[in-house]
Amino acid sequence: MKNFVKEFKQFAMRGSVVDLAVGIIIGGAFQKIVSSLVSDVALPALSPIMGNIDFTSLRLGPVAIGNFLEAMIDFLIIAFFVFLIVKGINSLKKEEAKKESEPKPPSKEEQLLTEIRDLLKK
Repeated sequence: MKNFVKEFKQFAMRGSVVDLAVGIIIGGAFQKIVSSLVSDVALPALSPIMGNIDFTSLRLGPVAIGNFLEAMIDFLIIAFFVFLIVKGINSLKKEEAKKESEPKPPSKEEQLLTEIRDLLKK
């Protein structure tokens, strides 16, 4: 049993697991913000344009689609922000890879040794 607890502790304390947990917690909080933005700001702002429709009571026959519509808008907003974050991280990684792949200019010592080699060839 001690070995099991030790293995679990090693697993749980890995950086990737902790990062994932933090991401899930922040994602949950961000989802609440986006839901509020959609239901309390965006949809009421669209309501006068669409003829003062209450989206939560919007129905298509017997099917209530208002909440589904809000969930879809939530998803699109969250997906857009995740896309922007991933795009930003990828561009930073590309810049780092580009800097690492650029050849470094030779040092003064290497330049001097090259000159000596060239003079000895002559």
